[in-house]
Amino acid sequence: MSKQQQAELKKRVAPFAKSDTKVGVAQLINSVLPFFLFWFLAYQSLSVSIWLTLALAVIAAGFVVRIFIIFHDCTHGSFFKSSQANRVVGTFTGIITHFAFAKWKRSHTMHHATSGNLDKRGTGDIWMMTVDEYIHASFWTRLTYRLYRNPIVLFGLGPFFLFLVDNRFNKKEAKRKERMNTYFINTSIAVIYALLIWIIGWQAFLIVQIPILFLSGAIGIWLFYVQHQFEDSYFENEEEWDFVKAAVDGSSYYKLPKVMQWITGNIGFHHVHHLSPRVPNYNLEKTHNNVTPLQQATTITLASSLESFRFRVYDEANKKFVSFKEMKNILRQRKMRRQRNHRTPNYQGR
Repeated sequence: MSKQQQAELKKRVAPFAKSDTKVGVAQLINSVLPFFLFWFLAYQSLSVSIWLTLALAVIAAGFVVRIFIIFHDCTHGSFFKSSQANRVVGTFTGIITHFAFAKWKRSHTMHHATSGNLDKRGTGDIWMMTVDEYIHASFWTRLTYRLYRNPIVLFGLGPFFLFLVDNRFNKKEAKRKERMNTYFINTSIAVIYALLIWIIGWQAFLIVQIPILFLSGAIGIWLFYVQHQFEDSYFENEEEWDFVKAAVDGSSYYKLPKVMQWITGNIGFHHVHHLSPRVPNYNLEKTHNNVTPLQQATTITLASSLESFRFRVYDEANKKFVSFKEMKNILRQRKMRRQRNHRTPNYQGR
């Protein structure tokens, strides 16, 4: 895609990067109120059946995911026209989703600015090593990486680490306003937890809240993971990296069933979002449907997205992901090559 084509693409997307207060308010209502309703019903159903409670908790978790998309839009300043409204609603939804608004806004902005850039990884990203990095890494770094990329760790333990540890502490470089926002959200969560435990008891609270936290977190991590790590995803070094290519070629179109698309706030149109973060979630599908070049983005489905489980290490030379099994073969081949080179006499100069 030439620079002229890129400029034209941005121009065609621009009209959709407009907030609609009425739509935003409606979405806030049809996301937050059902969450509270299903949380309450999950608690009430404890006297009927634990399985009914868990089923209702699953639905509530889905609404947490939808609320997170609202939070996410607020961090981009795209959900409402007013920056103050975005900040207030972002902080409120941050309490529900257990994300610190100001902290995540900064790290996620960095993610958008460096997505697909091999030389600027590490902020707001899923940890990804290249083949050469993995080969030259120590035993303990490899082991840590293998554990990190294990689905049980990434999607099983990941949500609890994210909610209880990573989101709760400020970074060293955080400024006062960011720190205060994190403290406010942390305090709000602690007070709400204490009140609910006092009212309904700690056992009932945990039975309802833990499944909601776990499932919404696992879904969120999965969406983030699968929409950047797929076959033919875009990764380049700094000198070759291009923002538009990283957005369109490095972010997938996750084609989901309509109900799941609604619950996930259209975030499946991730290529549109990365190209123009100011497009609110309620305009993403419209943008995709009306801007033809965007329809050429890599499309993945629920079935095809499961292939990403085997994508472990990025092979820069061949522009693709390889599995740990394939990585073993690469290590073996390089070891054999070194042994052959070591055994071969050097006759140069004779």
